[in-house]
Amino acid sequence: MQRLGCLKSCWQLLRSSCEGAAKQVTSSRCYSLRPSSFGILFDIDGVLVRGRTPIPAAKQCFRNLVDRNGKYKVPVVFVTNAGNCMRQTKAEHLSHLLEVEVSPDQVMLSHSPLRMFTQFHKMCVLVSGQGPVEEVAHKLGFEDVVTIDMLREAYPVLDVVDHNRRPKDFIPPVKDLRPIDAIILFGEPIRWETNLQLIIDVLLSNGNPGKTWTSTHYPHIPVMACNMDLLWMAEAKNPRFGHGMFLVCLESLYKKVTGYDLKYEALIGKPSVVTYNYAELLIRQEAEKLGWSTPVKRLYAIGDNPMADIYGANLYNRYLRASRRNKAKVQAKRCGGGADPSTEAVGDHHKMTLSKMGSTTVTYGSVEDLPEACSSILVCTGVYSRDQQELPSDPAQTVTEQCIFHGHRDFRFDPTLTQPSFMVQDVKEAVELIFEQEGWPLE
Repeated sequence: MQRLGCLKSCWQLLRSSCEGAAKQVTSSRCYSLRPSSFGILFDIDGVLVRGRTPIPAAKQCFRNLVDRNGKYKVPVVFVTNAGNCMRQTKAEHLSHLLEVEVSPDQVMLSHSPLRMFTQFHKMCVLVSGQGPVEEVAHKLGFEDVVTIDMLREAYPVLDVVDHNRRPKDFIPPVKDLRPIDAIILFGEPIRWETNLQLIIDVLLSNGNPGKTWTSTHYPHIPVMACNMDLLWMAEAKNPRFGHGMFLVCLESLYKKVTGYDLKYEALIGKPSVVTYNYAELLIRQEAEKLGWSTPVKRLYAIGDNPMADIYGANLYNRYLRASRRNKAKVQAKRCGGGADPSTEAVGDHHKMTLSKMGSTTVTYGSVEDLPEACSSILVCTGVYSRDQQELPSDPAQTVTEQCIFHGHRDFRFDPTLTQPSFMVQDVKEAVELIFEQEGWPLE
């Protein structure tokens, strides 16, 4: 009951901050039709669909986003933390549900930025998740891929929690695989006990699960995790476990067995900044297809999860502001006759190209290429809902960080990052709000 009360307090705190932000939205509409300079990032689950069921407002909103010929009026990219399918499959699914054409180039899955992690592409990687994970890994550029099922078959005595899956009459011989160099966690697997056991085996054996465990191999081999969502919204009335819950289990087990913290080479998917950097590149690519000559200077990110969508968009907005401040400092020092090399290098990690994403058109090379701002818009059709309980009247029951934060362990809790720029009821209202902010008429 104490935990339930704490969660209710958490949601009410979010509600209070969100409704404060929502007061910024006015009902008057005055359009000046400013030059095109914005793009929209759509979350999918809880914003456009719940499970396999489309949210009614989703189809309606896309009538404002395409013209009579079905061509998009503004650059649109779908950014989801899902990762159990190919981009082509997700695009076809969205096209069917929304009744507009969605191309694979407009779809960004949680693992999409792994295309840029070329230093791992020639390594032997173990992949965990469900769906066509081996095919997904190869499409991302990884050449030597081992799945959990392949590992289980090669070492038949490792997976023994389910008695029915243990070897019966005799133990099959071990099929030696080359050592695992890195681990990629694409999303929540189906058999958690199997995946948890075999991943721990690989970590504690330095990539050789047939050998004896040892905690001397620390730090362990690289681990990259996609999709940190603790919860997500499907058809059920309440949120369901996401991949973030699986990561909590893995981290807890590793810590319990070794006494050390599990370390990640990279955490990918919302709310990570690299995810939004990658999404902005896709937005720029879509703007080029529309023939826009002006850079995309404003992004609007629509989501239903304060701990992933809103936190991530706000974190990216903070990153954009910091990048511009650092750029201004460099310019000021140059004018003064001396530049700080450490500050001057701030833009180096931006130097990515669309060729690393399967295209070859744009170089992403300087702070000037970045948008000016990213506004977060929270909808109430998914994880977040206005129908939350009030804060307790007893001040002793104040919400604590441990109770409220559903984000990943390695992300510092900051309540201000969960407060959206705007809050609306659904995605249709979100698009109407964006058009209003940009001075665009609704047709």
